[in-house]
Amino acid sequence: MSCVREAKKLHARIVKTKGSWHSDNSSILSLYTNLNLYQDSILLFRSLRSPPPLAWSSIIKCYTFHGFFHHSFSSFSQMRALGIRPNRHVFPSLLKACTLLKDFYLGQSLHACILRLGFDFDLYTANALMNMYSKFHGLWGCAGKVLDGLSERGKANCSTMVAVTMNIDNVRKVFDRMPVRDVVSWSTVIAGNAQNGMYEEALALVREMARAHLKPDAYTLSSILPIFAEHADLIKGKEIHGYAIRNGLDADVFIGSSLIDMYAKCTRVEYSLRSFYLLPKRDAISWNSIIAGSVQNGKFDQGLMFFRQMLKDKVKPMHVSFSSVIPACAHLTTLSLGKQIHGYIIRIGFDDNKFIASSLMDMYAKCGNIKMARYIFDKIEANDMVSWTAIIMGCAMHGHALDAVFFFEQMLMDGVEPNYVAFMAVLTACSHAGLVDEAWKYFYSMEQEFGITPGLEHYAAVADLLGRAGRLEEAYDFICRMRVQPTGSVWSTLLAACRAHKNVELAEKVLDKIILVDPENIGAYILMSNIYSSAQRWKDASKLRTYMRKKGLKKTPACSWIEVGNKVHTFTAGDKSHPYYDKINEALYVLLEQMEKEGYVLDTSEALHDVDEEHKRDLLLTHSERLAIAFGIISTPAGTTIRVIKNIRVCVDCHTAIKFIAKIVNREIIVRDNSRFHHFKNGSCSCGDYW
Repeated sequence: MSCVREAKKLHARIVKTKGSWHSDNSSILSLYTNLNLYQDSILLFRSLRSPPPLAWSSIIKCYTFHGFFHHSFSSFSQMRALGIRPNRHVFPSLLKACTLLKDFYLGQSLHACILRLGFDFDLYTANALMNMYSKFHGLWGCAGKVLDGLSERGKANCSTMVAVTMNIDNVRKVFDRMPVRDVVSWSTVIAGNAQNGMYEEALALVREMARAHLKPDAYTLSSILPIFAEHADLIKGKEIHGYAIRNGLDADVFIGSSLIDMYAKCTRVEYSLRSFYLLPKRDAISWNSIIAGSVQNGKFDQGLMFFRQMLKDKVKPMHVSFSSVIPACAHLTTLSLGKQIHGYIIRIGFDDNKFIASSLMDMYAKCGNIKMARYIFDKIEANDMVSWTAIIMGCAMHGHALDAVFFFEQMLMDGVEPNYVAFMAVLTACSHAGLVDEAWKYFYSMEQEFGITPGLEHYAAVADLLGRAGRLEEAYDFICRMRVQPTGSVWSTLLAACRAHKNVELAEKVLDKIILVDPENIGAYILMSNIYSSAQRWKDASKLRTYMRKKGLKKTPACSWIEVGNKVHTFTAGDKSHPYYDKINEALYVLLEQMEKEGYVLDTSEALHDVDEEHKRDLLLTHSERLAIAFGIISTPAGTTIRVIKNIRVCVDCHTAIKFIAKIVNREIIVRDNSRFHHFKNGSCSCGDYW
């Protein structure tokens, strides 16, 4: 404020002693512009009778800084119409305006003007040109031909230019013709190469910069650190970190954020944490980096903890902050926390952001609330590929296959081309509903109509579909004919189908295939053991389990969890450790009596142990999902929806039992197993007993 007061005092003194139209007022205008005094700058400029080049460059800079880009170009046109030659300060502002307007062709025209007026050798103008071209990432233009004709400047003619020179080439051409380069010049061309994925070229330029006796600054280092993050090159990343420390740059917030990101992508989150805590001052970018780094490395609770701390420190989240926080809620299936974050997003006015909306849809779908996901989708005015894919995948997970297919077809009608993930989603939906003909149509259209080569996920979805439909031999032949090497997970979909359809002979062939490509696949051994047990081949099951023990392969115990009162409660089969176990057990037996009156009969064939019937009965009654559901019933008000997550497939008997329970307690019970959601209501399940 003191600078503003002094500037206005100086202006008043000039007006008082020399008059309102004195040439010194142009200098005052420049001062006002540098102090970002918009109204004062405009009034002073309009008071000038014949503004000199300095005044024009100042007002153009003022308009650009305040976002009035069209006024910048209008002033430039007026200046040229009056026959006033621009000075070297005009073009950096205009080039910045082009960049912010994202008007590539206007930038080309301006570049041609710079060439004609001979400002292409000016250091600041050339730096601004490089910055403009590097920001137009992915666009194509004809500026390369302008640059190629520099030796015959007078012959340059935009009408004869030919398109298709990549912008990064234009950056390099401007750079190569600069008679003098400063650190900004080098940093801009290095960053341009790095942002366009030309990592080797960027690193070569860093070495050239050192030979030119110029030291990289914070911007240079923050541009090259993502290269090592992309390639997970921890050693070179540490070398840059060491250079930053030796030159006192490690406290810079941009360097710090880049280091956090680099270490996280190299899976060294502990180094990310050190870099974060060593920053003397943290901005939204550094907070976003540590949150994203935590979530990307599976440390979801840690990511959410940092998000809470960021809010406590009064740092306002950016749009990108939520692209990490919302998926963390989805992975942890913490619906209550997800709702709180959604409420906060609405309060700060970010709910109209498409990327955030798509993340919210995904979170609600994964947390079992597909209705809310549909509500958010319907509120989006113009859906893009991300939002379409999110709703299709959400419907697929919840067994709403016909809805998923409808949305996929609607997306095509809206002119949005499906991508790799969209096809994965619609094929998964077809698999969950047995839509064989539709699945084949989509599978073949991927390559024939959209040029997308099917990947392992697409092959696995089709194999799963054929297996669920009982077409086991067809599924086996399909996997054998895959154009990519099938993995253990692809074969495992068929092994699961062999169990469902009790085909022991084919299951043994499939297990041999799995052992060849993935000998440590514990899930395959357990599945095969269960197949033997279902066929009452107890000796074969015992041999397989003995083999697993000798190899040190341990089964992951079946586990279910439920969120009640903002706390997640975990249960394992036969678990008696919960403080409410007695009440849970009592509730289960009360329910069993009512279920048996309704016609429920325990299916002990699902108890895959060579024990007596009574023991099998006890084992089934204490499956983890039953314990979680019983706890939910006794811990929540009547009518509350119960949401349970299970880490493996729900067994047939539990599936039948939960249908009876949902009808008796008159509640909706949503169970997510390792492949899909089951919505139990009024004695039926959304999967139609096809899962």
